[in-house]
Amino acid sequence: MSDFETDRRHAVSRVAALFDDMLQLPDGPESRLVEAMRYTALEGGKGFRPYLCYAAARLFDVDEKNAIHAAAAVEAVHCYSLVHDDLPAMDDDDMRRGKPSVHKAFDEATAILAGDALLTLAFEILADEATHKDLSKRLELVTTLARAAGMHGMVGGQMIDLQSPTLDLDAGGLTRLQKMKTGALISFAVEAGAILGAADEAQRHALTGYAHDIGLAFQIADDVLDVDAASADLGKTAGKDAGQGKVTFASLLGAERARDQAGLLVEQAIAHLAIFGPAADSLRQAAEFVIARHS
Repeated sequence: MSDFETDRRHAVSRVAALFDDMLQLPDGPESRLVEAMRYTALEGGKGFRPYLCYAAARLFDVDEKNAIHAAAAVEAVHCYSLVHDDLPAMDDDDMRRGKPSVHKAFDEATAILAGDALLTLAFEILADEATHKDLSKRLELVTTLARAAGMHGMVGGQMIDLQSPTLDLDAGGLTRLQKMKTGALISFAVEAGAILGAADEAQRHALTGYAHDIGLAFQIADDVLDVDAASADLGKTAGKDAGQGKVTFASLLGAERARDQAGLLVEQAIAHLAIFGPAADSLRQAAEFVIARHS
């Protein structure tokens, strides 16, 4: 097993342990909500976004407990977005992470509430002193995540994505869409590590460039997998984008050119890390994982 895989699994297990502790089933009828939250937050998933937070924080010798709390906040927002994305009113997918989507395993109302609760849990985690003893750092994390997840980030990107079959998007428009929908949360994951570690301006600039490039590469790789991979490998329904008439990098460039573009972006991302030397090897391996993965 590679250092990256060992590292990633360690971070994912620590985040899962934190969720397990925070999401204890209560005795009342609200236990169904918590059960649905556990169903999506504790099982499956690559843990890519929380790992980026964990690895970026480690560049600055951030205490692992602090890094795992911030990483869990990232994962809570990501899980909420997947639960809502799968709803019939959105992308209408019955499978996620190789098992029934939350609205199929429970029901639509429970899925909506589980997503709402996961989103608010993320801010509860960031506001907790366990994430950082410095209140100003916690406030910066909360503000930055709110921007990344909201109307100018992930949610705004989802709105554009829902309208995309009628928008006749070109490469620039598609890049903007994906920078918001996918890239914003990936960028926050990396930036959170820099915030925790009090990175200087040059270091934050390098990490911002890295995050931008891997965020776009990640989405391009996803678009290609949607064309090439089987549903069983993806853990979700393959071919959904084409079936819904959405413009993707694979449909715009062709699968081969899209793969090449993702590879170039990964090279650029790795180049941004030069100022950190060998200390950033885990982030370099994370960038390579973006285009090597099969789901």
